[in-house]
Amino acid sequence: MGCWKQEESNTWTFPTLILCLYGFFYMMKPSEPFLTPYLTGPDKNLTIDEVTNHIFPVWTYSYLALLFPVFLITDYVRYKPVLLLQGVSFIVTWLLLLFAHGVAAMQAVEFFYGMATATEVAYYAYIYSVVSTDRYQRVTSYCRSITLVAATVAAVLGQLLVSLADVSYFHLNAITLASVSLAFLCSFFLPMPQKSMFFHRKDVSETLPGPDKGVPAVGSDGPSSCQEDKGSVSADRGPTPEQQPDNAEPQNHVLRVLVQLSKDLRDCYSSRKLLYWSLWWALATAGFNQVLNYIQVLWDFRAPSHSSAVYNGAVEAIATFLSSVTSFVVQYMKINWDLFGELALGIFSAIDAGSLLLMHFTTNIWACYAGYLIFKACYMLLITIA
Repeated sequence: MGCWKQEESNTWTFPTLILCLYGFFYMMKPSEPFLTPYLTGPDKNLTIDEVTNHIFPVWTYSYLALLFPVFLITDYVRYKPVLLLQGVSFIVTWLLLLFAHGVAAMQAVEFFYGMATATEVAYYAYIYSVVSTDRYQRVTSYCRSITLVAATVAAVLGQLLVSLADVSYFHLNAITLASVSLAFLCSFFLPMPQKSMFFHRKDVSETLPGPDKGVPAVGSDGPSSCQEDKGSVSADRGPTPEQQPDNAEPQNHVLRVLVQLSKDLRDCYSSRKLLYWSLWWALATAGFNQVLNYIQVLWDFRAPSHSSAVYNGAVEAIATFLSSVTSFVVQYMKINWDLFGELALGIFSAIDAGSLLLMHFTTNIWACYAGYLIFKACYMLLITIA
């Protein structure tokens, strides 16, 4: 029985299935589109100024401060512990949202949410450490798709519960707490990876049976197929015989990893085109996160939630659906991106800028909603191209 369970855990389908379940439950947050109405409503009784200037900025800076150290820690501890940390952060976030009061408590909410979003890197990096390279495209598609589906379902569910069933924002947050708790439980069933990108690139398991090294997917006859699956990733590190003596590794291991990381960064960004696209990616993502952070404040300003019907969930559902469609359509575009990539970047970035100006200057909530739909769909299209 134990052997069967180990064999099951070593196949690519088992960790992919568990990770997809984790991704579905941690993205299944029907209360998220209604955060600002919840904070400024009778449950928390905060002012819009407190929410805008004292609470929401905490997420921005905590996310930024945690992102790089979390990336290194994620690689060092091999992903799974960071996924567990993400689950704990989500649970603490929604426990505080439900039962804590005051500006300081809500700032703590934003800090833990910043930790949860910073540790998201582990979700997308984990799967590449337990499957072979020939399955990267498939498992990436599964993991990306399930999060988009979950976000859409959550937004639709939240809107239906608020508009048709008159469910309170407090109970929406309780549903979200239950969902992220299920995600936390799912993370316990993930097998522990044996490899990572930097700190665990080399392992004694790389003493493969010679000719079979070129076919890493056929590793079921070994004790740990997930170790063999990553053989191709570590192949660029040099000849295998030089990698086997591990006794000298621990001495300056961290220093050598940091040197290797800096070398990889230098090699990558010696390409001017890659540098330009990366700069665009960084700036666009920073702007996108800022819009996501404050868009509900703008909607509440255009149509105050205490006196108007709130359609935040429906707008988020449509925006997520349009984003998934635009991302999916890119693969079927027969375009030379090397030739026309910068042109597409300029055109759609200009459309994004126009949609932001529309949201700023219009006083009509529906025009504001439309601007957000255009903004998010174009951003997702450009990120996919990038």
